[in-house]
Amino acid sequence: MVYAHIRYSDKPFMGSVTAPSRAEDTVAMARLLFGESFVENNCVLVSLINANSPMTWDDTMLGALKVYARAGQACIVSPFILAGAMSPVSVAGTLTQILAEAMSGIALTQILNKGVPVIFGSFASSISMQTGAPTFGTPEPAKVLYGCAKLARRLGVPFRSGGSLTAAKSADAQAAYESAHTILPTVMGGVNFALHSAGWLEGGLVSDFAKLVLDADQLTMMNSLVSGIDISESGLALDALKQIGPGQHFLGSDHTQANFETAFWRSSMADYTTYEQWSSEGAQEAELRARNKARQILETYKAPDIDLSIDEALRAFIEQRKEALPNSDY
Repeated sequence: MVYAHIRYSDKPFMGSVTAPSRAEDTVAMARLLFGESFVENNCVLVSLINANSPMTWDDTMLGALKVYARAGQACIVSPFILAGAMSPVSVAGTLTQILAEAMSGIALTQILNKGVPVIFGSFASSISMQTGAPTFGTPEPAKVLYGCAKLARRLGVPFRSGGSLTAAKSADAQAAYESAHTILPTVMGGVNFALHSAGWLEGGLVSDFAKLVLDADQLTMMNSLVSGIDISESGLALDALKQIGPGQHFLGSDHTQANFETAFWRSSMADYTTYEQWSSEGAQEAELRARNKARQILETYKAPDIDLSIDEALRAFIEQRKEALPNSDY
């Protein structure tokens, strides 16, 4: 998994936390990739350390936290809450528990290595009181997110939460509504690190290519949303107001002609044609368009470059560890 992050993506990646030894392997591979001295003096990894709520830390998570903190690598200390089962059903009660759990983990990272980067995390969902299944896009987790974000700012640390979450089984209307109602609080609450922003289905049991493409399109809108209001000379558009005057339209104004290509955010996946045109072209709904787009992306994918000696060192490390680990054939 870690090799795939390194070899087939040029984006920042997260380390393994499912056993302390796997965290050690991740750090070792990072040293092969970036160089030992660089990793010694720089944060190159971030990893998700979940509290075993309510109010418990297990050996697996604490073991991984210790490895990364001692190596100077960032930890997201993140209580994992299904409210009503793993915390009280009230927003304030859940916030109280999350703060206690997060602060205990954050404190431990600083005891182990003072000044090591740390992120206050929260993954909080409500549950269906009829079935016990997690629910997403509901008001209560949004309130928890807003509260946690304020607590993180009070502590002076970055904040992590989720986004684009859904319990839907396909990229349907339920998925769209629930994802919208989780990504918007994430953005408006001032989350610094958004985990699970795209591709999530069935409460996180499934990652779907079509949903990934649709969510990624929406994330570009989130960038536009938080960019603020342009109050430059062009943004104020006083020249356009003077040129056009009362009762006229702005389509032909010099300002519109100069800015129409970039003035408004536009989805790359939504269909803006008439019903007749959409119907005549096959009546493709959003999920099918996204699945075709995902297939195109996969067919044209090119792996980023990597130094051959580094790649060989990583592969040799993997083979060495597979020989040492049980069940290495599987």
